[in-house]
Amino acid sequence: MKGFLLCALCALTFLFAPSGVFGQDMREASRRAAHDREAAREEAHRAEARILQDREALRARVQKLEARQQALDSDISGLEERIEAHRQEAARLSGIWADKELAFQEIVGSVRISARDLDAILRNSPLTPAAPQRVEKLEPLLHRRHFPGIDDIRLLAELHLDEARRAGEVTLWEGAFVDRTGADRLGKILTVGKFTAVYDDGRETGFLRYSEDSRRFFALSALPSWLTRRNLAGYLAGREEAVYTDLSGGAALRQITHKPSIAEQIRSGGPIVWPILGIALLALFLVGERLVYLRRVHGNTDRLMQDVNRMASQGEWEGCLELVRRHEDKQWPVINVLAAGLASRSEDRQTQESILQEAILREAPRLERFLSVLGILGAIAPLLGLLGTVTGMIGTFRVITLYGTGDPRMMSGGISEALVTTMLGLAVAIPIMLLHTLLSRRVDHIISEMEEKAVALTNIMQKACAENGVHI
Repeated sequence: MKGFLLCALCALTFLFAPSGVFGQDMREASRRAAHDREAAREEAHRAEARILQDREALRARVQKLEARQQALDSDISGLEERIEAHRQEAARLSGIWADKELAFQEIVGSVRISARDLDAILRNSPLTPAAPQRVEKLEPLLHRRHFPGIDDIRLLAELHLDEARRAGEVTLWEGAFVDRTGADRLGKILTVGKFTAVYDDGRETGFLRYSEDSRRFFALSALPSWLTRRNLAGYLAGREEAVYTDLSGGAALRQITHKPSIAEQIRSGGPIVWPILGIALLALFLVGERLVYLRRVHGNTDRLMQDVNRMASQGEWEGCLELVRRHEDKQWPVINVLAAGLASRSEDRQTQESILQEAILREAPRLERFLSVLGILGAIAPLLGLLGTVTGMIGTFRVITLYGTGDPRMMSGGISEALVTTMLGLAVAIPIMLLHTLLSRRVDHIISEMEEKAVALTNIMQKACAENGVHI
């Protein structure tokens, strides 16, 4: 409505306004329009000029980029050709290396195997103490990171030849060894190839044995016979042309230090030894019987209990009883406990626990059978050993009373009886006590397992009773 009134007012003003004023306004408006049109035309010309200028610049830039693209395409083509050429060259070199690598690996493997074998030979050789630097030279070849060269192969050959040469020689040199008292000593050492080693420290002459672990010589604990020692001393001094040599690899020399066997030591222990051996045999029989029995009665109770718990939680009581009856012939103590628990499923919790505890107590004596006997045997064995010690010392003092202390060999029988019986008694008692403890722990474990299974079954039955609201 306001717009209509405004238009009507303008129309009345135009009708009643003076004509001169209206014409003047029209001319002024025409001039302004022409001026604005000229300004717009100039602005359009300037904009067109800018657009043309920008188009030329863009066209030049596009041409430059196209030229650069062509150059890059050309470079890419060249690089692809080079890559392909390098790929072909790499394939060719890989084929060459694959052919040569097998040969190199075979050579390197052979060298390292030969080095390990030679190292074992040198370390076990009694000739090494005279030239210990041989093992040190060989150590770099034993490392996997070391690539053997021609010099290393030459070193292997030289060491092999050196070992062969020394094995065919008789060598006399000054060196260190461990004497019969365990002390380090310097003296003359004679090696007859790799068979025999002899020492002479100025006080005595005897044979040596070589220890591969410490790479040292040790004097035998016992000296050879007088005739043998005279031969060795004469050969070292150059008076003898031949020398005793052990060609058995040490077996003949070990006879020099021969020690009595266990049977001989046992026989020297006197009459008390036989009761101790009887105790050992009886204990061995009882331990074997208990181990077999406990292994047989234990069985796979965990799997059985899982099945019983699963069926009991589902209310399948007849299935539980049938499962227990199927395993009655196996004589598992836990079977008897489960059977007693299932039979009391209609009782309250206190009664069920009492029944299960009674069943466990009924099974315990079968499990603990002979354990007390083992404990007694373990206690008697060292006492018998002590008794043998006392009787042996009594015999020793009797000999001293009759013959004095001039000849120690006359007292050795009683002393041997005293020490052997003590040693044998302890040797029998210690394993018996250990096995007794082991079997006791095993029995305790089985009883604890039965108590655990009984509590679990009681909880399941009580839970089923609570869910049903009545006794089962």
